[in-house]
Parts: sequence; C-alpha cells; structure tokens
Amino acid sequence: MPDIVLTTLNAKYIHAAFGLRYLLANLGSLQSQARLMEFDINQRPVDIAEALLAQKPRIIGLGVYIWNVAPATELVALLKRIRPELIIILGGPEVSYEVESQPIVQLADYVITGEADLKFAEVCAALLSPSASFPKIIRADLPDFSQLALPYELYNEQDIAHRVIYVEASRGCPFTCEFCLSSLDIPVRQAPLPSFLEAMQKLLDRGVRQFKFVDRTFNLNVATSRAILEFFLERHRPGNFYHFEMIPDRLPEGLRDIIALFPPGTLQFEVGIQTFNPDVAERIRRRQNYERMEDNFRFLREQTGVHIHADLIAGLPGENLESFAAGFDRLIALRPHEIQVGILKRLRGTPIMRHDAEWEMVYNPHPPYELLRNKSLDFATMQKLRRFARYWDLLGNSGNFVETTPLLWRETTSAEIWAGASPFHACMRWSEWLHARTGRTDGIALVRLMELLFDYLTGELQLQPRLIAETLWRDYQRGGRADKPSFLRGFLHEAEPTRPRRHTASLKRQARHLTAE
Repeated sequence: MPDIVLTTLNAKYIHAAFGLRYLLANLGSLQSQARLMEFDINQRPVDIAEALLAQKPRIIGLGVYIWNVAPATELVALLKRIRPELIIILGGPEVSYEVESQPIVQLADYVITGEADLKFAEVCAALLSPSASFPKIIRADLPDFSQLALPYELYNEQDIAHRVIYVEASRGCPFTCEFCLSSLDIPVRQAPLPSFLEAMQKLLDRGVRQFKFVDRTFNLNVATSRAILEFFLERHRPGNFYHFEMIPDRLPEGLRDIIALFPPGTLQFEVGIQTFNPDVAERIRRRQNYERMEDNFRFLREQTGVHIHADLIAGLPGENLESFAAGFDRLIALRPHEIQVGILKRLRGTPIMRHDAEWEMVYNPHPPYELLRNKSLDFATMQKLRRFARYWDLLGNSGNFVETTPLLWRETTSAEIWAGASPFHACMRWSEWLHARTGRTDGIALVRLMELLFDYLTGELQLQPRLIAETLWRDYQRGGRADKPSFLRGFLHEAEPTRPRRHTASLKRQARHLTAE
C-alpha cells in the first residue's frame, strides 16, 4: 500500500493530470511509496473516497482547479470525517491565491501554493518522519527547469491510447493581462531543450501522435520554437497533430517558413485575441499589435494549413455589446476555423478585481466565477451572450455546419462585413430564436439542431429550402455520415452522390473544417 496518493478530479477522462505527473516524477526516493490515481468530476465524491481510502495512504496530495473545486471540497470533507488522521495536502491554481477564505482550505491539513514540483517532495519527506513542523500555508519557490525531472515516462499505455498527452517547453508569461493567472507567473522559463526533445522522441517511439503544448507563449522564444517545430516536422507521420498556444502578433519569418511546410490539419494554433477594443485592451494591460496580428492571420489562412482557434472574452470592463459585436465581426473577417467566445471570469488572485468598483463588476460567487453583470452589460444581456457562446460552439466551431453557418448572414463576404452586415447580430438573432424554441443550451442532438436550423433559415430568413437542404446535406456528410435525415429527403435528388470523406486531419472536428477549403 502506498504512503502517498496523488489524485485529482479531471474535467473529463481524456484529460490526463499533467501537474500530478510532475509531482510524482520529482518525489525522488519517495516515488516508490507513491501512487497516482485519477478521477473525473462525473464520479461521485463518496465513490472516489472509497477508492482512495482502500489504498490506506498516510498522505493524499489533491490537485484543485476551477473546474473541480466544488466536488473536491466534498471529497476532502468525506475523507476527513472517515479518517481524521489522514494528512491532506492541497495544491493547484485554485488554492494558490486568496486561500484563507476557502472552505476546502479550512478542511485540509496543508496547502502548497505556487509550483509545487519540488516542494511537495520536501513536505512529504518531513511529514513521514517522526517529527515535522510546517505552517498550514506553504509557499513554493519557482523551480528552475534544470532542477526538475521531466514526467513524460509516467504517461502509461492507456494514457497514450486514450488521453490527451500534455507537454510543455516553457512556463510563465511576460505579459500582464489582468484576467489571466499567467500574468502572475513571471519570468518565463525554458525547459532544457536537449532533454525535452529527447523526451519527445521517446513519446513518439511509444506511439504518441497528438501533442498538446500547454506553454502560454510558445512563440516567444523564436529560436526554441523553430527548433521544436523542425524536430516534429522531420519526424512527422500521417495522423500526427500538434497544438500550440501562440502570441497572435508575433510570427516572424523565422517561424513562418517552417510552419508553412507542415501538412494541412496537423498544426493547431490557439491565439488569444480577447478584445479588439484598444481602450479596453489598455485598461486590462493587454498589449498587442492589431495590424501585425491581422497580417499573421492572413498568412496562416492563405499560405499554411494551420487550424486557427481564436479566443474572445465577453464582459471585459468597458466593453459594451456593440464593441464586442464589432470585435466578433472583425475576427470573422479574418476567417479563423474556430472562435471561442468566453465569459470573463474573476479567477482568484488576478488583478481584474481592481475594476470592480468603477465598472460595477458583479461575478458569480461559485465556480467558474463568471461575470453576471457590469456597468456596460446588464444581467439579461450577459445571459444572451452566454447562450450565444454555447450555440456558436455548436454551430460555428463544431465543424458540423461549415457551409451552412455563413447563410445566417447570407454568405456575407469580408468586404461586406465592413459595409454594415454583422455576423454577430445575425447569429444573436438565431441564438435567441433557438432558445425560444428549445429552452436549453445543451442536449440538442445533431439532427435535431439541423432541423431547427433548416426551419430558421427557410422560415425566418426566407431562404430557398432546396438551397438550405443541399448545404446541410453536404455539411452532414463532411463528418463521414451517409444516413440522410428524413426532413431533408423531400428537397434532395434521390440519385445525389455522397460527398466522399477526406482523411486529412487527425481530429474529427478539425478535419470537418478542413474539408470545406
């Protein structure tokens, strides 16, 4: 039986706990006395408690995040009621700031704030000895990457077969955007490149085909970024896929030429735009060059096969509905494959709280701490934006309606967007219509959503039923489907050929976007 159990509740089974693997890799001589046990938020805390206590550990290290803090609090309460002598150590971003007021902190024995890769081993070694003395809140110093054992060998065969494989070449962020925890994580530190690439080679040799880099600013150090991209390009095989989070206005020639060499559908860039309003960007201390960023988008869309996932945030202080709508339309004109509309969250420790009084920021007190209203956006408008974000994900981001979605604004060209047509307002009208018809934002089956979209486009917008049916049918087949939905059959030729499925990308969602180009 292990003395130490490292555990967390992942958002989904496919998400492997990257941070816990770092802790386990750096336990040193204690590693043989430790075990990693992962659960997810869909499992009952009482069942998780049973599985953990069956190991008879002396110490449980629990990773706490915004998505799991509620069930994790229940879990800790159960564990301490059943085995009061069990030592529970918390860590993770959710308990690294504003710790004193948190119920989960009050229940636990210790909290390690910050990056606990090395500190956790030190604390466990002391607690397992006859005498130890620590304050309840233990601050971990930022570890140097050269001190850390890399955790990649701790991905097992089940992880490689069924889970997202997270990797990192750097930690930290040089920017000070006030809504983001990474703004508190300075300086940027690079993993030693030779040992990192050696670890990546071992993952490739073990059959890993999809790599998700969690670096906040992958393209900050151009020389390192290029070396990593060259490494993967030289070893690329069909089915490989690489995800990077990029600074949107930093894409020099030294990166452009190597990016252009990757086959279509193998690179995904997540780029955080967040706002196109320069006054709002300055208010929240977000620095970005919009002209350079737009030029980078044009390059990526016109000269590469990169899948672009762009982020916008609704609810930033000083951004009203029209400002956000203009930003969404401007982003649509740049043609990213996905636009993630996020609602502003008041993450613990972030400086965004300094705007609370002036901009009358009111947040939900429960995770994920989303904005409820502010001076520029009342509660009703925020609810509409919340629904818009969900429905846009089902429609514009899913890859299921690549050709149909633009019909909401009648296939407006980029030039016409600036002439006054607004994809945002067109999609908002669809969003409100859909909510009035269904009363829900989840649990809408694909064929049902198709039928509702058909009704809206042919009824509310008076578009030709045959045109809409043919477009929906092409979109439906893009996902490799051949069963013709019954509501379309009367509008399609019986002998109409099936659109062939193209296997050009590793992930289904990305592949559906790609096949429309």
